[in-house]
Amino acid sequence: MAAVRKPAAAGKNVILGRVSGVFGVKGWVKVWSFTDPPDRLLDHKLWSLNVPGQGWQNVEIDAGQRHDKGLVVHLAGCDDRDLARRFVQAEIAVPEAELPRLPEGEFYWHQLEGLKVFAATEPQALLLGEVSHLLETGANDVLVVQPCEGSIDDRERMLPWVDGKVILGVDLSVGEIRVDWDPSF
Repeated sequence: MAAVRKPAAAGKNVILGRVSGVFGVKGWVKVWSFTDPPDRLLDHKLWSLNVPGQGWQNVEIDAGQRHDKGLVVHLAGCDDRDLARRFVQAEIAVPEAELPRLPEGEFYWHQLEGLKVFAATEPQALLLGEVSHLLETGANDVLVVQPCEGSIDDRERMLPWVDGKVILGVDLSVGEIRVDWDPSF
């Protein structure tokens, strides 16, 4: 479906990961990447970090590599474990314009979050709610649809992303997803 698994929008930046801990004694940090593959995050040498209690800061990455299920990264000028510790739990963002262009019919998750979801029923479509977030399950991704103003009820729904079967169409220009989904589910 998408080249990036879980990013959420932050202004014109897109969240692509989170600093999860420190690594070693020379200022390296552990990073949980939301990109697919995870090391795609290393393609971006300049990051904006939302440092807890300090806000957004721009940093340069001077080294990084895969490690276990995540990444380890060295931030330029951060050569001490104690200095690196202040970045733990910081969100990592890059400008949306730097994301690779996707083929027709593919979307980044942040583009889908907030879209209205309509069940394609006759004689008119029914508003099920809006996309709150997405989940990766292994078999297929899942849209988590929360009720919103005008939705048919107050139920949360989880819809599998199955192109052409459940997902009938996405129109980013009007902010809608059409689905083949029984509204009673």
